[in-house]
Amino acid sequence: MGLTFFFVNFAFMSNKLISWLLFIALCLIWGSSFKLMKDSTASLTGTQIASLRIVAAALVLLPFGLMHLSKIPAAKLPLVIFSAFIGNLLPAFSFAIALTRIDGSLGGIMNSLSPIWVVLIGVLFYGDKIALEKWMGLLIGFLGLVLLTMLPVLLGEKSISFENLGYVLLPVTATILYGVNVNMVSHRLQGINPLHLASVSVSFMLPPALLLLWYFGFFENDLSSAAVQSAIASSSALGIIGSALATILFYSLVKRAGGLFASLVTYGIPFVAIGWGLFDNEKITWIEVSCLLLILAGVYLANRSPQERKA
Repeated sequence: MGLTFFFVNFAFMSNKLISWLLFIALCLIWGSSFKLMKDSTASLTGTQIASLRIVAAALVLLPFGLMHLSKIPAAKLPLVIFSAFIGNLLPAFSFAIALTRIDGSLGGIMNSLSPIWVVLIGVLFYGDKIALEKWMGLLIGFLGLVLLTMLPVLLGEKSISFENLGYVLLPVTATILYGVNVNMVSHRLQGINPLHLASVSVSFMLPPALLLLWYFGFFENDLSSAAVQSAIASSSALGIIGSALATILFYSLVKRAGGLFASLVTYGIPFVAIGWGLFDNEKITWIEVSCLLLILAGVYLANRSPQERKA
C-alpha cells in the first residue's frame, strides 16, 4: 500500500515537473521571439516576416507531417488543418503587422489576453467549470502585466506611443483565435499525439504561406544584401523555434496540464523580456520586481490544484 502510494505520488510529481519544464521552455522561446521579430523588421515587412516564419516552420515539420499523416483520424483532419490556420498562420500575420504599427508594450498587453479568452471560450462553448480562485489568478496576473507596462509610463520613466491604436485589434483578434484553438485542441483533438498534431497541421500551411511570401514581394528584396540575409535568418529561426518547436511543446503542455495552464505562458513572457533587458545592461527597478511578483502570484492561483487548496 505504502509503495503504491509512493509511485502514484512520484508519477504525479514527475508529470507536474515536466509540465513546468515545458512551461518555462515556452516562456523562453516566445519571450525571445519578439526580439527575433524586431530584428527582422530592419529589412523585411511584417507580412514578409509572417510568411517566411510559417514557411520555415512548415518545411522543418514537413517530413514528420508526411510520416504521421496516416495516424490522424480522417474525420479529424479538417480540424487539425483548421487548428494550424487559426493557431499559427493568422496570429503570425496579426502580430507581425501590428508590431510594425503599434508600440511593442501595447502588443505585449494585448497578447496577455490569451488566457482570459481560453477560459471564456471554454466556459461559453464547452461548459468548462472554472473556480473563482482561478478567475482571480487570471485577473491578478493580467493586472501585473498591465502595471508592468504602464507604471513606468505614469511615473515618467518610460514613454509609450498610442498612435495607430486601430491596429491593436489585430493582436486582440489573434488572442481570440488562440483561445478558440486551445479549446479545440484540449476538447476535440485531445487523443492525438502532440507531435503528430503539430507536424501535420503546420505542414498543411506550406502552400498558402509560400503563396503569401510571393504575393507580399519577398523575392523582390535584394537577397544578396547582408542586412536582408540577417533578417531572413532571424525570421527563419522565428519559424523553426518559435513556431515549429514551440507548437509541439505547446500541444504537449495542453495535453499534460490543460489549456488554461498552457495559455498562461503569455504571463511568463515578461520575465524573459526583463532577462533580455538585464543582458543589455538595462536597470531593473522595484516596479518591475513588484509587478513580476504580482504576475507570479496570479499564475500560482490560476494553476493551484484542488489538493493544494485543501492543504
